[in-house]
Amino acid sequence: MPHITASDGTRIYYDEQGHGRPLVLIHGWTFSGRFFHRNIEALSEHARVITMDLRGHGRSDKPKHGYRIARLAADLRDLIGALNLQDTTVLGWSIGCPIIWSYLELFGQDRLRSAIFVQQTPKQYYSPTWKLGHATCYDQAGLAYLQQQVFLDSKNFDQTNLADCLSHAIPQDEKAFLLREMAASPDYARAAMMADHTTQDWRDVLPHLSLRSLMMVAEKDKILPAGGPAWVADHMPNCEAVFFKDSAHMVFIDETEKFDRTVIEFLKG
Repeated sequence: MPHITASDGTRIYYDEQGHGRPLVLIHGWTFSGRFFHRNIEALSEHARVITMDLRGHGRSDKPKHGYRIARLAADLRDLIGALNLQDTTVLGWSIGCPIIWSYLELFGQDRLRSAIFVQQTPKQYYSPTWKLGHATCYDQAGLAYLQQQVFLDSKNFDQTNLADCLSHAIPQDEKAFLLREMAASPDYARAAMMADHTTQDWRDVLPHLSLRSLMMVAEKDKILPAGGPAWVADHMPNCEAVFFKDSAHMVFIDETEKFDRTVIEFLKG
């Protein structure tokens, strides 16, 4: 299986298909690169599509360290460098978005052409002036409860989480496939990653990120309200928004054809 070795020795799995300018797809929390299985064939007709499994997920190593967003951004940089990618479009879904934001903050636009963000708010915790956070994990108590669910009954948590991420029912074989991918992520990796991710606030950084970008906003998401991702598009200087009226958190499954078409049009632009 193809891997690159990150700067701390962790092996990061990747897969690639197609030719042309590189398009790196970054999955969400507890998932894997195989969650884009519906999209890769269509996208690879227009780009060199590279999916990666974040550390602690899929077929990547699962060390007991390194689950901060900044470290994940360094893993992304290590992947791009190891594959000698240039003029790269990075697509981040959910937690993949702050990984890209952190990359841009730490390393600038090195080797990047553009970015696509998929359904992520800039701040998950509520505050007196911010109500566009996570539906349940919006404070320390919510984080603790989520972590307990992961440690005590990850199988039931995954089933509920997958259902909440979708607006439409999917075939049973596809559901079983996705749940197997989720089961590959150990509880300690999930808990540590969410503990760092959910406390971040990117609102001060985003107005200073000038990379050409696009935000996909899912209007039926039960996990993150559409206003959060829309805020990102409004406050990043070169970011446009595309709204998906019939999608929950997994836009690329709920509205597969529109998702693929939007990515392809953006790449051509």
